[in-house]
Amino acid sequence: MLTGDLVKPRLRARAGKLQIKMLSERDAAAQQTAADLTKLFREHTGAPQGALDDALEVYEGDRLDYIVIRGLAKVLRDGAVFTPVETPIAPDELRAALFGHGPAFERPDLFHPRARDEIVRTAAMEIDAAPEQIERWLYADRPAEYLMTDPGPDWQPVDLIGRYNLELARAALYWCDGMQVDIYDTFKDFWRYMKLFKLMFWATPIKGQEEERERGYHVALDGPISPFVKSTKRYGRQFAAFLPALFLCKQWRMTASVQPPGFDEKLVYELDPTSPLRSHFKRSAEYDSRLEASFAAEFYDKFGDARGQWALSRHDEVILLGDTVMIPDFAVTHKKDGRRALIEIMGFWHPQYLQRKLAKVRAANRRDLILLVYEGVNLTGARLERIPNEVLYFKNKPVLKDVMAAVERAAM
Repeated sequence: MLTGDLVKPRLRARAGKLQIKMLSERDAAAQQTAADLTKLFREHTGAPQGALDDALEVYEGDRLDYIVIRGLAKVLRDGAVFTPVETPIAPDELRAALFGHGPAFERPDLFHPRARDEIVRTAAMEIDAAPEQIERWLYADRPAEYLMTDPGPDWQPVDLIGRYNLELARAALYWCDGMQVDIYDTFKDFWRYMKLFKLMFWATPIKGQEEERERGYHVALDGPISPFVKSTKRYGRQFAAFLPALFLCKQWRMTASVQPPGFDEKLVYELDPTSPLRSHFKRSAEYDSRLEASFAAEFYDKFGDARGQWALSRHDEVILLGDTVMIPDFAVTHKKDGRRALIEIMGFWHPQYLQRKLAKVRAANRRDLILLVYEGVNLTGARLERIPNEVLYFKNKPVLKDVMAAVERAAM
């Protein structure tokens, strides 16, 4: 991720709102710079990081757009792999042995009778190595000596510029005290990344959703400079890293309050789907298991199009449970009267997962939630007592006729 010194020069305030000076993907000069830097990195595969730094300094020269050059190079560097040089003797031990002789110079004098080369040759003989190897090993544990073993993605110029712009947008959130997000789809991925980055949030359904037939949620998140956040630096990186999850959604809106260093007042930072920014995060698979895919395929085969009164949807409702959520696998909605039932399939999963899932089911306390339970998961009998849900067991796959009968009973 970009550091503050590479971001702050690209920030502007206008009418109380934060604006970020993005780099145009169509700019020919920017494309040439991105291509040059990508080529430079690939040419230094196998070279020490210090040599790469020197080459970047030469390339930058006295150009006025050095902030952009350094920002693009930081994106490239973050994608590269730098590996410490393996040495038969630890560099700190080698330095201790050499420096124990006291100061040494190229030429001996009255107070320093042994020259530097003589001390190095003596150490080389003691460990059966060449003096040139001693010189290479002496500071092999320093990052400048790490070898670039993988230059990272072979970026196309437009893609590298796009990723640089995304990193600028992310980094602006380092100085955020709170974020508000309205989200209307892609709930599973949104909350999956919220959990991954361990963000603090409070979610509520958006008012008016029943009339509009849109299921949306308003999510408030504490930012890294919020008074409720203790580990500001660590949480700030996680908070900023989360941003690409929003770009996986189709309909959403983000409003954040930020105050970067050097700005006298808090600014409003806004993003929505009209932004050209793109996400590099992976989307979830359409189905989590063959059971779910098979259930959906059978439903569409028997009730798809205009042949049935019920419509099946995937992950379209979130059950809010304080600091966590439950997102049922399916929802079944009556096409005329709008009644709905939720379906959760509890199939071939490990015991810890099932225990967490069952705890969420109990916490949800929803009568319109139907559980389809595989007989082999050991959730029979007493373990499913004291829950208000419809429970249907299946041996190989759920029986659709029985499921739809339960939907008629549970739908609200």
